[in-house]
Amino acid sequence: MLAGILFVPAFAIAQEAAADTAAQEETIVAEEPVTTPAIIDDEIVAEEQGFHQIVKEKFIEGDPLYMTPVLICLILGLAVALERIITLNLSSTNTKKLLAKVEDALTSGGVEAAKDVTKNTKGPVASIFTQGLMRYSEGIEMVEKSIISYGSVEMGRLEKGLIWISLFISLAPMLGFMGTVIGMIGAFDSIEAAGDISPSLVAGGIKIALLTTVAGLIVAIILQLFYNYCVAKIDSLVNDMEDASITLVDILVRHKLTGK
Repeated sequence: MLAGILFVPAFAIAQEAAADTAAQEETIVAEEPVTTPAIIDDEIVAEEQGFHQIVKEKFIEGDPLYMTPVLICLILGLAVALERIITLNLSSTNTKKLLAKVEDALTSGGVEAAKDVTKNTKGPVASIFTQGLMRYSEGIEMVEKSIISYGSVEMGRLEKGLIWISLFISLAPMLGFMGTVIGMIGAFDSIEAAGDISPSLVAGGIKIALLTTVAGLIVAIILQLFYNYCVAKIDSLVNDMEDASITLVDILVRHKLTGK
């Protein structure tokens, strides 16, 4: 009886404490917001739409009259740059493999067999080889002159279109600065007409000025990256052409000496 008297009150107190703790946990869980996957997806979609919407709003706020020429520079510049990148990548040739094929053809079938190899290979290096082999009967000096002359022609083809990218790189910031100047002129005209300097009067003109400037600089930066890539690719192709041409002349000299 004494043990029961001591145990029952303690057990009751423990049950009450456990009940209070469970009630507090349920209250905390109920207060915490439940984030479902659907809500997360809606937030992601809202953010994506928000970015495009922001770009659209800034384009309109910058005045389409001044932002449209900058956008045209971006579109045309990217079109020319992508065309050049694709063309330059397709012009790349494995010069070591081509030289090995040409030397084997010269050894087994002569100059005509080597011509067939170069004509069936794409790229400026193969075209230069073809021109050099066509002058083989006129001597090594004529082969070297033909290679040098046709190498200049191929270099001009590789650099075709870069002048337009350079033009758009220079033109986009200039158009942006023109919008800046026109926006500031509009702001000062508003001040002159009102006879008072008020932030609400000049805010619109200054906003147009800043947005057009930013747009022009962004376009110039993007196109400059593509331009530098094209220039680096052309330099790499030209170096390959020069090295391969020197090696071809050496191969022809050896072939002619062995032929004697």
